[in-house]
Amino acid sequence: MVNDPISDFLTRLRNATLVSKSNVEIPHSKFKYELAKLFKDEGYVSDIEIKGEGAKRVIDLTIKFSEEGKSVIAGLNRLSKPGRRVYSSFNELPRTNGGLGTVVVSTSRGLLSDSEARKRKLGGELICEVWS
Repeated sequence: MVNDPISDFLTRLRNATLVSKSNVEIPHSKFKYELAKLFKDEGYVSDIEIKGEGAKRVIDLTIKFSEEGKSVIAGLNRLSKPGRRVYSSFNELPRTNGGLGTVVVSTSRGLLSDSEARKRKLGGELICEVWS
């Protein structure tokens, strides 16, 4: 039983990047799948695949590596936690690593990167930040 599935997702991804694993399996949910798709769109993950059926479904992420063999993901950080939710309007969205990273925002239009949320003028809950 996992109390915070998003933290579990980020921890599995962080641990896989630290030991230079190319794939990581994460238990499936719609939210985690949308988060994985956003990571793929932003260039942190090279491929996403759903394996298994029913309650045994998992998301198989293929982590992207640079030419030097290091993971593209340098760091992951959970911003909003179950005990302390963090919200922000679109004009106050934080920039990670001087704009080089991505803040994931849960908006009324789904999960968006901070730059896309600024373009659409949407605020919401700050889920996590990722940087290269």
